[in-house]
Amino acid sequence: MKQIDIYTIGFTKKRAEYFFEKLKKANVKRIVDVRLNNVSQLAGFSKKDDLIYFLKQLGDIGYVHLPDLAPTQDILDAYKKHNGDWATYEKKFVELMAKRNIEDRIPKEVVNEGCLLCSEDKPHHCHRRLVAEYLQSKWDEKVEIRHLV
Repeated sequence: MKQIDIYTIGFTKKRAEYFFEKLKKANVKRIVDVRLNNVSQLAGFSKKDDLIYFLKQLGDIGYVHLPDLAPTQDILDAYKKHNGDWATYEKKFVELMAKRNIEDRIPKEVVNEGCLLCSEDKPHHCHRRLVAEYLQSKWDEKVEIRHLV
């Protein structure tokens, strides 16, 4: 594997047509769901079972849920529910990824040509960006990150 291509996307503020067309145009092979809770109804098409169906039917795109790439509920709540600051969230989440040793536990072939999915509209303050950048810094191969917004 010469280069690893990692895409990221969030579903919030996106219509289904836009979301699925972005994935198809990027030639994404699979969604790598990095949400802690993949059954919430924040977007009608993003609930796990519905998403799997739409991905297969609309783009022959696979699906895998990797909760090891999600923050813990405590880290998430401290940031979202208790108005925590981004720097603290980022530090705690990066420490968690290191503790989980994700660079050795997550198969590169699952992430390569995959698209990290979470809810945030943009990657700036989103853990999917942190996951991609963490793996980029740990893996020996060249890792190209493309955010689909």
